[in-house]
Amino acid sequence: MLTAPYVTGSPNWIDLGTPDIEAAKAFYGGVFGWTFRSAGPEAGGYGMFELDGRTVAAAMTVPPEQGPPNWNVYFQTPDADATVKSVERHGGTVVVQPMDVFDQGRMAIFLDPAGAGFAGWEPGRNKGLDLVDDPGALCWLELYTPEPDSALEYYRHIFGWETSSMPMPDGSGTYTMINPGGAGHDATFAGVVPLSADPLEASGGPYWLPYFAVTDCDAAVASAQELGGEIRMAPLDLEGIGRFANLADPAGARFAVMQGFRPAD
Repeated sequence: MLTAPYVTGSPNWIDLGTPDIEAAKAFYGGVFGWTFRSAGPEAGGYGMFELDGRTVAAAMTVPPEQGPPNWNVYFQTPDADATVKSVERHGGTVVVQPMDVFDQGRMAIFLDPAGAGFAGWEPGRNKGLDLVDDPGALCWLELYTPEPDSALEYYRHIFGWETSSMPMPDGSGTYTMINPGGAGHDATFAGVVPLSADPLEASGGPYWLPYFAVTDCDAAVASAQELGGEIRMAPLDLEGIGRFANLADPAGARFAVMQGFRPAD
């Protein structure tokens, strides 16, 4: 499960790039009950999604010519500049060079060798999301990638991640999970999935998919659909895990919802 305080390699921030921030506020407010708080005029429109006053995500306007709508995941690093060197040394691409975000922290944005986007966050005053794992908050991640073994080896070099495996409840194989180095199985925060397992994206590029916890998966899916979202995978039960669905918001940013999630024992 996601844990705070965060450690090196933990997902500690997530933000949405979207062409219409007002539409995003309405959609995610309707699905999760989020409210939006601007970070101020000096932040260029960037702001925080909050639930009961606690930050669960962030968002900013990204014009279409600058990239497709997308959820971007940040992983904690003690040294953003050192992470840049490691990314380049192991075949990744630096999209945004390290930059200070006021006194909040230092960030950089990358592509892994297969093309999946991710980011690094070196905390300053901002230590990360206020709330994870609870309903309405980030609870899991999945990396869809064409070569899971190669991807895992890459991220081990960058963040020192460790892995474990569990049999899939439907008997279709094994599911590889990720935890920060030295944190143990209880700190698993993500799984790795072959890109071919997503029939809607098999011909597209790899990506990180965020899961948000909900108390009622079907109600969340219905709300998303009513508000103009897309059902990419209808609600499905996984024995001993929970009930989940894959969605996209009206602009096309992909995310998933999970009811009753708990990491495997």
